[in-house]
Amino acid sequence: MNRLTARPFPSGACDTHIHFYDGRFTASAAATLHPSDAAVADYRQIQHQLGLTRVVVVQPTTYGLDNSCQLAAMAEFGDNARGVMVVDSSTTEAELDRLTGLGVRGARFHMLPGGAVPWSELAKVAERVHEHDWHIQLQLNGRELPDRFEMLSDLPCPLVIDHVGRFMPPVDVGHRSFAALQSLVDSGNCWVKLSAPYESSLIGSPGYGDVSPLVEALVEQAPDKMLWASNWPHPGRVDPPPAEVLAALATEWLGDGATRQRVLVDNPCEVYGF
Repeated sequence: MNRLTARPFPSGACDTHIHFYDGRFTASAAATLHPSDAAVADYRQIQHQLGLTRVVVVQPTTYGLDNSCQLAAMAEFGDNARGVMVVDSSTTEAELDRLTGLGVRGARFHMLPGGAVPWSELAKVAERVHEHDWHIQLQLNGRELPDRFEMLSDLPCPLVIDHVGRFMPPVDVGHRSFAALQSLVDSGNCWVKLSAPYESSLIGSPGYGDVSPLVEALVEQAPDKMLWASNWPHPGRVDPPPAEVLAALATEWLGDGATRQRVLVDNPCEVYGF
């Protein structure tokens, strides 16, 4: 894989999945990850190196239902930031209104250890946030998708699935779980984040050869339903990929300039309202 020089992405490119950590904010008692502090100034270096303009700040599991840390970070980016936060069925309408006004456009469900809101809440929350033009952002082991397919297909709001489906262990393109993901995409109401292949890959960097075929199939199937993200600062990773590896991988995955423009600029504008 070729190493790239700085600023490989088109003007207006968006990183749709980043987190911030700050010891001044209290971690959830249920948190399983306690990363070192990661501030806006730290991310700015990666943002500048890759030539990224817009960001989507995503509430990490570390802080449970307290979105304060991410909201503070969002504010530093101004109108170039949108947010995906964690809410549940007890969240008030006033709070949903407040979050919407701050730029939040999605409710996160993390269905792996450390997640704050269970499956039983997903449909109820989807009904609530649909009225605010939010989507549901879902992270799960993609091998569960066939069992969850009917519920996810019936959601009243758009669905965004993290990390190429995060199939653990990885599946091939003919697997029934991947077919379920493709069917959700075919519905027209589901987007997939092309991000964090290291979360499921058994082969590893730089090519992630057991995840990249899934990316290639998805991009060929529906480039208008794909999003890209760095997953900075790569929580839980001892040896996170450097910026040039992320850039080279994204360039390889997205191919021609028209596809890069679609995935990196146009699709985030549609999903997050930039």
